[in-house]
Amino acid sequence: MRIRRAVSDDVPALRVLIEMSVRGLQATDYTPPQIEGALASVYGVDSRLIADGTYFAVERAPGETVGPPREGVQGEAREAEQGTGRVDGESAIIGCGGWSRWRTLFGGDHFGGREDVVLDPHHDAAKIRAFFVHPAWARRGIGRMILDACERAAREAGYSALEMGATLTGVPFYQAMGYTTVEALEVPLANGASLPIVRMRKRC
Repeated sequence: MRIRRAVSDDVPALRVLIEMSVRGLQATDYTPPQIEGALASVYGVDSRLIADGTYFAVERAPGETVGPPREGVQGEAREAEQGTGRVDGESAIIGCGGWSRWRTLFGGDHFGGREDVVLDPHHDAAKIRAFFVHPAWARRGIGRMILDACERAAREAGYSALEMGATLTGVPFYQAMGYTTVEALEVPLANGASLPIVRMRKRC
């Protein structure tokens, strides 16, 4: 596996990965209405992080297969073939995640709760953002690889603290990585459901 900065040409493949990750890994923590509502109005690619150079993609080794796309995302998988991360005819990207200098705690480009305010590294915590791993590659160190890269980059940028809006699925991983709970939040979704997430924080 290798980690690199994501580029704009990766966006179609990242969209497919995010949907597969959410449907494959979060079903034990969230109901179908919560998952559908979050995919429609919260989860997604944040193109600003890609433009900032603070979003990472992990690619599998050449010759290793991910498997066929899950039902309902075949069209996006075909579109993703135009991206840069391709191996053997399918997306090579098996994980993604990043960090941010912006106040927005979570949410893709289409999320309505974004805050376009730049953080002050002397007073504010950098944000850990949008971690997703392909279900077939879960628990193989991909999340740790991305988080290590994010924490290192944030420290180099002058930040001494990090925080995130973690999904319930991600909380055990982040706790193991030294993050502590600050508060529980409920994110209202466009379909009337709400999405529980946990604000977590760590000194770096």
